[in-house]
Amino acid sequence: MNLTECLTAYLPFLKKKLSDETTYAEDTANSIALLGELMKIPNSELRIQICKCIVDFYHAEPPKKHIPGYQQASSSYKIKMAEVGELAKTMVQSVILLENQLVEKLWVLKVLQHLSTSEVNCTIMVKAQAASRICAHLNDPDPSGQLLFRSSEILWNLLEKSSKEEIIQQLSNLECLLALKEVFKNLFMRGYSHYDRQLRNDILVITTIIAQNPAAPMIECGFTRDLILFATFNEVKSQNPMVKGLKLSNSYEDFELKKLLFNIIVILCKDLTTVQILHSFFTPHEAAHGGAQPQHLGGRDRRISLLIDGKVILALFTYVKKPEKLKIIEWSAAQYEELQLHAIATLSSVAPLLIEEYMSCQGNARVLAFLEWCEHEDSFFSHGNSFHGTGGRGNKFAQMRYTLRLLRAMVYLEDETVNMDLCEKGIIQQLIGIFKNMISKPDEKVEAIALEIQSDILLILSGLCEHHSQRKEIFGTKGVDIVLQVMKTDPKKLQSGLGYNVLLFSTLDSIWCCILGCYSSEDYFLEKEGIFLLLDVLSLNQKKFCNLILGIMVEFCDNPKTSAHVNAWRGKKDQTAASLLIKLWRKEEKELGVKRDKYGKIIDTKKPLFTSFQEEQKIMPLPANCPSIAVMDVAENIRAKIYAVLGKLDFENLPGLSAEDFITLCIIHRYLDFKIGEIWNEVCEEIKLEKLRLVTSDKKSLESITAASENIGKMVASLQTEMIESQARQDVQKEQKVYAKIQATHKQRKLANKSWEDFLARTSNAKTLKKAKRFQEKAIESSKYTERPQNAILHRTVIKGLNTTVSSGRVVTVESTPARLLGGPLADTDIALKTLPICGGALQRVKAIKTLNEPKKSIPT
Repeated sequence: MNLTECLTAYLPFLKKKLSDETTYAEDTANSIALLGELMKIPNSELRIQICKCIVDFYHAEPPKKHIPGYQQASSSYKIKMAEVGELAKTMVQSVILLENQLVEKLWVLKVLQHLSTSEVNCTIMVKAQAASRICAHLNDPDPSGQLLFRSSEILWNLLEKSSKEEIIQQLSNLECLLALKEVFKNLFMRGYSHYDRQLRNDILVITTIIAQNPAAPMIECGFTRDLILFATFNEVKSQNPMVKGLKLSNSYEDFELKKLLFNIIVILCKDLTTVQILHSFFTPHEAAHGGAQPQHLGGRDRRISLLIDGKVILALFTYVKKPEKLKIIEWSAAQYEELQLHAIATLSSVAPLLIEEYMSCQGNARVLAFLEWCEHEDSFFSHGNSFHGTGGRGNKFAQMRYTLRLLRAMVYLEDETVNMDLCEKGIIQQLIGIFKNMISKPDEKVEAIALEIQSDILLILSGLCEHHSQRKEIFGTKGVDIVLQVMKTDPKKLQSGLGYNVLLFSTLDSIWCCILGCYSSEDYFLEKEGIFLLLDVLSLNQKKFCNLILGIMVEFCDNPKTSAHVNAWRGKKDQTAASLLIKLWRKEEKELGVKRDKYGKIIDTKKPLFTSFQEEQKIMPLPANCPSIAVMDVAENIRAKIYAVLGKLDFENLPGLSAEDFITLCIIHRYLDFKIGEIWNEVCEEIKLEKLRLVTSDKKSLESITAASENIGKMVASLQTEMIESQARQDVQKEQKVYAKIQATHKQRKLANKSWEDFLARTSNAKTLKKAKRFQEKAIESSKYTERPQNAILHRTVIKGLNTTVSSGRVVTVESTPARLLGGPLADTDIALKTLPICGGALQRVKAIKTLNEPKKSIPT
């Protein structure tokens, strides 16, 4: 290939054979890379021709001259060779050489725009700092507008096809942000065409991505102040000359701009929330002197000050109200609804940071009034078109959903001023009423949204009532009723994935925070069989609920009325609560890897509660204020809670336990002793590791404590052995009784069979019958008293001439055909039609049978 011809005559890369592409790949890549190197030559025409040549890679045209025997190389081959030769790197470097040469710069940007469509080239460009170099010159003068368009397109491609984190890092500098700020301001204030508005929104999206980096100097360059001003000027009057006379239209681009501005406020607030959390970890001394704090902590107060000065809370609250039908607004109904939902969602991020501003705007009153409107049924028709409006078409569920999220965010700040104000305005009664209405009118179309709303209501109530007995009394029986209603949910729905699991978690949390500690609510909960419902959920054997339910059970057992309810509960196969808890203990120990034999007996008497995790972890000396592994084990599994519940139920009087349960119960009963022994063993090990020598008295005391702990383990193991042996003996006795019963049954069957055979022999053989008769008579005579009293009158007990072997009397009852088949003595009367027999069908009328000597008579009908 001749390079001069390529640049002047536009001859393509030609090949003679198909294999030429592979054979000359390295030479081709080097020659393309040479094109980038030639950009360093200060010749305007040459640079433009090189750029045109590279652009032609992506827009191949038929060759102007046809050379016989040669074929044109494919565009994909040339693009691939440009990637191999790292042409993108040299083109990025050439941008610096063309700062004051607009025409050549635009051609280079056009080349980079084409090259950035490849992930390989984007990676090369990022390494060459393309993002920062291009962004820094966004605001360079350009009458054609191509520079801004092509630069923004390149930045978009880099963000989509390379490392997003690296791009953000490159753009997070003062020079780039100042350029973005000026470009955005110019487009916002002076851009009126459809193209300008689209470009303005693209710049704002790029800025939003950069704002995710807390280290970006958004405040220092003044961009944050301008963005807050642009986001609120439509709702709050401002004297700033930048927005004087400025007004947004209801066009799609301006509508998207408004949403993007709300979104960037949320991102700025997320950063503030993180800073606030970090700030809470420092000591007052560090916070005062700023010695250990991150550098961006100082910007927190400035950013909050900007939000306050911009009156963001007041601007967002202009959307938290019932839509006014008669008022002419700049947005359509669907647009206003979407902005309303977006504003409420934004408030959930902003309001917790600006509590004073929230309260000064009467935030609680506004939110509760809006929530009341959401609950009422009126002619309002929501469109539900947006992300925030999911599930809200034709109803107010979307508005209620985001309003409750806002309330939840405020309540969980645990600011007593906010929470007290909410309670004084009747939020507890209002939320309970909303919950009841939703339960009474279920809608399967929006079931998932309704479940989320119900969960948020219960979480808000929990946050308000926790540690406040008066609020628990306000929650009262009506609140207990909604809790019980949720507890009765079909367990099959927990696997539906619609949110029933979250609702149940919220319900259990509300039991803990709203019912426990209020005696009247506790008694009502017990009266309505709430403990039965808790145990029903516990018996589902779902680990995610066990810990919370057992914690509630521990607290409930402080109520003296609870034990009777727990002992009265019966599950599947008549399982008792004690048996269920012991079963959970065995399952937990199996998952933890505790060593037990096949009967559940202790194997290691020195470490009867040791888990596999404790075995793997080496004991290390720790400060006195740090919990050891043995102590942490108490909080990390449910064994301690099971021990506490069974202890309050009385270990000695637990109903419905099997032998296996009793064996496990021996371990549970001594849980606290074993755990104390574990801790003392850790103390001994730490002393050895630190190579400390105890005084004689301490050494003897420590030895006696560890020996006593081991003796308890041996005692429990011995008791378990006795139980196992006793159970084995009982099993043998039961087995013998069963075998004896089986033998008696077989013997009885043999006697019955022999009796039947004798009966058949007597009825079918006259000789056998006579022989049996003689034997019977002989037996009767031999049984009589031989010495007869004087003057006694003798009566014969046997009737002569009978050929039967059964005892006979003067009256003989002959069993013949059953009366139900013949109709009975009343079969030919009307009474038979009105009388039902005890068994069988109704009596049937039987027609009379005529005989020769019987006179004719009529049968009644």
